[in-house]
Amino acid sequence: MPSMKAIKRRITSVSNTQQIMKAMNLVATSKVQKNKSRLDTIRPMITAASDFIANGLSHEDTRDNIYYKIREVKKTGYVVISGERGLCGSYNANVLKEAFTHMTDRDECVIAVGAKCKEYFTRRRKNVDSEHVGVLEEISYSVAEEIAQRVVEMYTGLDEENQVEEFYLIHTQFETLLSNAPVVTKLFPFDPPATGGSQKEIIYEPDVDTYLRKSVPIHLAMFIYGAMIESAVCEQASRMTSMDAAARNAGEINDKLTLQYNRQRQSAITQEISEIVGGVNVMG
Repeated sequence: MPSMKAIKRRITSVSNTQQIMKAMNLVATSKVQKNKSRLDTIRPMITAASDFIANGLSHEDTRDNIYYKIREVKKTGYVVISGERGLCGSYNANVLKEAFTHMTDRDECVIAVGAKCKEYFTRRRKNVDSEHVGVLEEISYSVAEEIAQRVVEMYTGLDEENQVEEFYLIHTQFETLLSNAPVVTKLFPFDPPATGGSQKEIIYEPDVDTYLRKSVPIHLAMFIYGAMIESAVCEQASRMTSMDAAARNAGEINDKLTLQYNRQRQSAITQEISEIVGGVNVMG
C-alpha cells in the first residue's frame, strides 16, 4: 500500500494534469468557434462555384475537356488532410485509415497535409509527393492554391514524370461538435453531370473549354481551402471532447485518491490515539 506522502504527491500530479487538460479544452473551444465561423462564410462560395463548374461541364463542347475525359488509370493521386498533433481522440486514426483502405496495390502518390499524415504514409512506404506540415494551425488560402496547382500539374500532364489519371481528396467532414466522419471526394475527372432538369444558359468567352481550364484550378483551390478549414474544425472539436473527458477522469481519480488518503490518515490518527491511551493505562 502506498504511503500517505506518495498519495499526496500523486494527488498534486493529477491536479496539475487536470488543469492542463482544462486549459487545452478552452483553447480548442476557442479555435473551433473561430474556424467554424470561417467555414460558414466560405461554404456558400464553394457551392456557387461548384454549380457554375457543373453548368460548364454540361455544355456540349466539353466532352473532350481534360477535366471531364475518362482515361485509363495507371496512377492515382490523393490529397489527404489529417491533424498536426495528437490528443484528439480517434480523429487522425479515422481519416488516415479511411485513406489507406481506399488505396489499392497499384501505383499511388499522396499529397500529405498535416504532420500526422506525413508520418503515417512515410511509415507505410507510400509515395509522398509533397508535404504541407504546420499549415492547419493558421490556415492560409495560398497553401490551398499551392496544393491545387500541384494537383493540376500532375493531372493535366504538366509534370509528365508524375502524371496521374485520377485524383481524390480525403478529409474529415464536420457534422456536430460530437460527431464527424472521414469522406472521400473524387476531384478528377469530374463525374458526368446529372441528366434532366434545366441548365442555366451561360455564354462563355472566349469558349467554354478555355473557361474551364482557367476556372477549375481556382475552384479546386477554394474547395481544398474549405476542406482544410473543415478538417481543422473537426480536429479541434475532437480535441475539445477528449480534453473534457480527460479532465473529468482526472477529477474522478483525484476523488478516489483523496478518499484513500483520508482513510489512511484516519487510520494513523486512530492508531496514535490507541497508543496514547495504552501508554496512559500502563503508567496508571
